[in-house]
Amino acid sequence: MSLHRVAELPDDGLSTVRVPLLGQRLCAGFPSPADDFLEAATELPRWLVPNPPATFLWQISGESMRGAGIFDRDLACVDRSLKAGHDCVVVAVVNGQMSIKRLVIKGNQARLAFDNPDLPAFAVEDLEEAAIWGVVRFTIRWHLVRGQPGR
Repeated sequence: MSLHRVAELPDDGLSTVRVPLLGQRLCAGFPSPADDFLEAATELPRWLVPNPPATFLWQISGESMRGAGIFDRDLACVDRSLKAGHDCVVVAVVNGQMSIKRLVIKGNQARLAFDNPDLPAFAVEDLEEAAIWGVVRFTIRWHLVRGQPGR
């Protein structure tokens, strides 16, 4: 397996690109400033990452997006080049903290919602600071129990 510049990628469908794994874990719940920093890169098939310079991985922390099938310790592949629309799962900067939420747009009102009916949605205008950072393209999940011998 070899790495290439995007302009040099062969059309064989087997090439890979390195996608950065960013800083602290992405909060799926209420942000915690005490999270660790991870910093690394992961190779993914080029066909999964149409825009490598705008694509990043975040590890999820929390269970508030379980209705979207996103769980604690999953990896979210986030594309900053995609335009967020109604019902997209997004990474948002909420009062200075990165968090994963569902964008819900009804009429002229945008809300950032947990994908858990027990948690409240936040009207964007009610927040001191809120901005969409990127759109979640897909997630990667372990299906084996981590930390077990041989796994």
